[in-house]
Amino acid sequence: MTDEIIARIEREVGVPGLASLLAGRLGASDLQSLLLEVYRLRARRRWPSEVLSDYEADRFVRPSKSSPLRLFEWDRVALSRLPSEFEPIELSPVCPLGTSAVVAPVSQDWAVTTARNTEVVSDSTNVLALECGLRRRRLLRSDPRSRRSVHLAASHRVLRAQRYRDPESAPQHFRLFALCSAGRDTGNFGFEIGALTLHVRFYLAALRAYLGVFPALRVALSDSGTIPTFPELAERLFAPIQAEFENVECVVDRERDSGRGYYAGLCFKIHAIESSGREFELVDGGAVDWTQRLLSNAKERLIISGIGSERVCDLSGDG
Repeated sequence: MTDEIIARIEREVGVPGLASLLAGRLGASDLQSLLLEVYRLRARRRWPSEVLSDYEADRFVRPSKSSPLRLFEWDRVALSRLPSEFEPIELSPVCPLGTSAVVAPVSQDWAVTTARNTEVVSDSTNVLALECGLRRRRLLRSDPRSRRSVHLAASHRVLRAQRYRDPESAPQHFRLFALCSAGRDTGNFGFEIGALTLHVRFYLAALRAYLGVFPALRVALSDSGTIPTFPELAERLFAPIQAEFENVECVVDRERDSGRGYYAGLCFKIHAIESSGREFELVDGGAVDWTQRLLSNAKERLIISGIGSERVCDLSGDG
């Protein structure tokens, strides 16, 4: 459909290949100047009533339906349970053009691109990976074999452009509490299991502090199907978690299809399970190869994860 629209536009303006010309022949700053002028001229032609109508109808701009007080309380509880290894940071609302499509393997169409060669943050783990990459690069310049890890956290409202089947359960923008851990391969999946344990223990501790002992929680660990020692790795992850937390089930999920091609190796989900048996997916995370590609270093390792804050608030009963 997009190709058909572009072809129609190029026919109407009489410039075949217009999109390719703008993308390939104009430098980033020249394209920015052109787009800024286009939107300046369009904004001058708008009436206040049109802006109000767009505010009412545009799926990107309507306020969240969740209580800001509940969101604030969840952030307070989550930050208070953050392990000492993690540094919380406040992200910019925008990130470099291509953060979604280049860092993570998702379509650029899923991000809201600006006229200034940036995009609105659609997944804060992508941006945390960039920050981790910068910090790891500085460490490697001082010591090419540095094993010093970088652990970052952020609570951030993200905006996604893809259309969802059910806008009520999957709004265009929502708050995401995300973690990102970067470091060097230590052998035998040592870094991965250590970082995954940090992530999972944090989420369980924060959820227990916010929601109480109920609902029950389930941690499901999966892999790409190429790790011979996966059962042993699962035991290394599950043993300390089961010893620490009650009413938490730890399972191996060999049937997981979501995230294939996105995660590289180990990945996990955390579900909340109500007494009725109804399940809610809260947390998704795992190993990715982003810092390997950002730093051109096969020894780099990265674990990401995130929890939807509105979903947690919905479970609290106050929405």
